[in-house]
Amino acid sequence: MPLQSPIRWSQRRSSPSTSLIRQTARRAWRLITANIIFSLLQVLGDGGTLWIVFLVVQLMTTGEVHWSNRLPEGLRLWLETLPYWHLLATLLACAIGLQLMLSISRYGTSLTSGYFSALCRRRVVDTLHGQIMQLSFPCVSSYRIGDLTDIISQAPNGIQIVIEQGSQTIINCLMAIGYILVLASISPWLLIIALLLGIVLTALQNVVLPRVRASSRQVMRAQVEIVTAMTDDLMGLRLLHSSGNLDAAHQSLQRRTIELEAWLRRRAQLIDLIPPITSLLPLISITAIVALSAVFFKERGSGVLPSMITFILGLQRLNVRATSLSSSVTQVTDNIPIFDRIDSILSLDGKQFVRRGGIPFASFSEKIVFDDVSLVYPRSHDKAIDRVSFSIAKGTTTALVGSSGAGKSSIADLLIGLYEPTDGAIYIDNVDLRSIDPIAWRSQLGIVSQDSFMFNRSIFDNIAYGRPHATQAEVHSAAALAHADGFIAELPDGYATKVGERGFRLSGGQRQRLALARAFLGNPQLLILDEATSALDTYNESLIQEALRDLKQSITRIVIAHRLATIFDADQILVIDKGRLVQSGTHAQLSSEKNGIYLKLLLKQDSSNHSRQHG
Repeated sequence: MPLQSPIRWSQRRSSPSTSLIRQTARRAWRLITANIIFSLLQVLGDGGTLWIVFLVVQLMTTGEVHWSNRLPEGLRLWLETLPYWHLLATLLACAIGLQLMLSISRYGTSLTSGYFSALCRRRVVDTLHGQIMQLSFPCVSSYRIGDLTDIISQAPNGIQIVIEQGSQTIINCLMAIGYILVLASISPWLLIIALLLGIVLTALQNVVLPRVRASSRQVMRAQVEIVTAMTDDLMGLRLLHSSGNLDAAHQSLQRRTIELEAWLRRRAQLIDLIPPITSLLPLISITAIVALSAVFFKERGSGVLPSMITFILGLQRLNVRATSLSSSVTQVTDNIPIFDRIDSILSLDGKQFVRRGGIPFASFSEKIVFDDVSLVYPRSHDKAIDRVSFSIAKGTTTALVGSSGAGKSSIADLLIGLYEPTDGAIYIDNVDLRSIDPIAWRSQLGIVSQDSFMFNRSIFDNIAYGRPHATQAEVHSAAALAHADGFIAELPDGYATKVGERGFRLSGGQRQRLALARAFLGNPQLLILDEATSALDTYNESLIQEALRDLKQSITRIVIAHRLATIFDADQILVIDKGRLVQSGTHAQLSSEKNGIYLKLLLKQDSSNHSRQHG
């Protein structure tokens, strides 16, 4: 799905990613409340410490403290009665107490922020994965695996940064306000300087941040391309090795990393421009303050020192908060493209979802009927299946044959429910398949394809996949039926052997026998074999055919065959050509039709077999 157009963070209030954060925030209101309380304590502790530093310097330079009339009268009278050393000790004890409160509140702020971030990370991964799992097969297949993987891996970190920096921004704003108030109470013109500094920083950010957003999107795009290319290369290592394209694949990735490096440099130039300027401007302001203070306080004699120290210390701390605030805004801006990508997954616009619910299904007793069925794949204008009609009686074997791309696998996809007919309908015992609960229907299917997928788990787990409560005896029985128990017994760890990513540690024939065992374990009512024995040698293929014949009385089979010799005993053979059903019948009937496509395929295969035998 296309990414959303660039928008400002303040305009994202209705986006799915922002809604996700708000929902999470409502669930974690206790953490947020505690975080705000700890932040306020930080502001009080930091501001109070600055005020006590001013009082201590004033006491040490003038020998007395000019107490504010804003203090409660009883407290002010008590402080005025304290001797010099007692007053100094009291002020220092208060400073230590405030710093202790500041340290505890900082820990509390970090801890609650971390808890909230952890909650957000869990929710965003669960939400994204759940959304992807809910998308219909045609919809989710339009995404690249590397792109989806990259979104799920980067999204939690983006959420965490925004949450942490949002909390940090609140603290920095509160502390900056506190420092401004302290400085303004000593000299109002310092407030003007602080405001001018803020105006300059805001103007600088308004110039730089849009360019940061643009470069961040380019960085994100380049990173997605790299992750996708690496995913493709790792999944296709066998092909790269066998075709001699290892160097070409690496050079292709290098071109992408060079592009990424250029965009990362561009982004660094923009992001790293702000901190030096935010550090320089306050230094210039402090220099000006020192010079002006000498004039401003010349009438105040020895009182100038505590005032100047407080000015400089307060402005320096204000500078730290301003720099941190600027950094927070930059980091949030840098992560906006991640939220655009989260929104591209969570948005409901233009998406189709897995159908849920429907008529419960336990078994069928009569037949499966394709009634004038047509199929046009998404983003295609040609019919993959064109007005196909046939029926399959329960307990029979139906073979689908035809040239590559004729539409055989499309018929299987329709029957599985991965796609729904563009026209026509499929009936199970006179009930439209689209009205049957898809989960219940698919639980009764056994599917073995030419490229059987294996998880990077043990052989036992791969056979028992989808049936976690299967017993060891049931798994062993299914493996024996698929004639897989022999090679499994020869492995060092037997059924505990890890098969590797996509089963790369096994041969093609071994993977298909495990897939057959997985299908047999479920005792399916309908077994779909899509070129299921194409990777087996003649001997093992004959064993599998024998096992399948034993199942004939109880299981309905649909066989998509490449080797026609394996389907001679099928109850019916359907010949598909360019999406149309052009012939149907038994092997004997079809082979007697002299001008039929089936006979041509049969003669062509016999000729190829003869050539290989005498080659």
